[in-house]
Amino acid sequence: MRNFPFLRACRREPVNRTPVWMMRQAGRYLPEYRAIRARNDFLTMCKTPELASEVSLQPVEILGVDACIIFSDILVLPEAMGMNLVVEEGTGGPRFTDPIRSRADIDRLGIPDPSTELKFVLDAVRLTRQRLDGTVPLIGFSGSPWTLASYMVEGSGSKTFRTIKEMVYAHPQDLHHLLEKLAQAGARYLNAVIEAGAQAIQIFDSWGGILPPDEFREFSLRSIAHMMSLVRKEGTPVIVFCRECGHSLEQIADTGTDVVGIDWTIDLRSAKDRIGSHTALQGNLDPAILYSSPDVIRSHVIRILEKFGPAPGHVFNLGHGILPDTPVEHAKAFVQAVKEESPRFHRVQAT
Repeated sequence: MRNFPFLRACRREPVNRTPVWMMRQAGRYLPEYRAIRARNDFLTMCKTPELASEVSLQPVEILGVDACIIFSDILVLPEAMGMNLVVEEGTGGPRFTDPIRSRADIDRLGIPDPSTELKFVLDAVRLTRQRLDGTVPLIGFSGSPWTLASYMVEGSGSKTFRTIKEMVYAHPQDLHHLLEKLAQAGARYLNAVIEAGAQAIQIFDSWGGILPPDEFREFSLRSIAHMMSLVRKEGTPVIVFCRECGHSLEQIADTGTDVVGIDWTIDLRSAKDRIGSHTALQGNLDPAILYSSPDVIRSHVIRILEKFGPAPGHVFNLGHGILPDTPVEHAKAFVQAVKEESPRFHRVQAT
């Protein structure tokens, strides 16, 4: 297991080339995914291990990425805690019908037993690990406590995040109580995912960037660090990806994560200078570049490889999830460019 380029890079060990995968790589840009999705609603796909495993494997087989991430959704954890999650087809994604509005709502939330209430995810992990048969490692994931809380309080995605931000400033103790529960539930869930066979873990903090730096560190980063302290890693690398949080790279690295994921708003060379001697880095091609020609994609891949240089500890990824209308051939060109161009940056390590 330690010889997978992806896992070696996560541990800042020498590799012969830079490993590459994409956030949201199991998704609707692939015709094969859309064919399955046309016959099944989203939550059915998440909760049917055979379907979740099939779409998880598609990018490995079609694109040749160096890691497989399990197909699921971060909101299945709040649902297991007692929230009512619905996905209305064609209306813009999942939402909670009963968003949190009081301390009593928070008190009603439970800490689920993943072996029963989230068994479908664990079964999908076991099945996918079996089907991968040692070809590439498998990644499990969870939302960060702050990101999950944002959805639970707002009820869905938001442009202003008015309700959760009001909670930050007017009812911070209630919010800390919610984040504490989410950290405990998230760690318990990730421990079960690791036990089921995930070989790496990513924590997605999609909405950390809506907070000012001080509040980000208090409400998001502190809860991530608490969650991390409860995760029984046992050699399993952990990636923390905080979107639009370049102001706090050092503090993100200090959570104990093995890898810091960075979005495309951060210069990779700067990130490496700031934290590259302490953690590995993952990223950070702008997903919109994949709309360009293969030659342009390759030129941007080379630019990022040059910025990171020959040191160990780089996992190539996009700076956020792959966009749903990305041409498949361009996604293939991206993966191929990393595989073909990166070896020359690792000759010093390989000798």
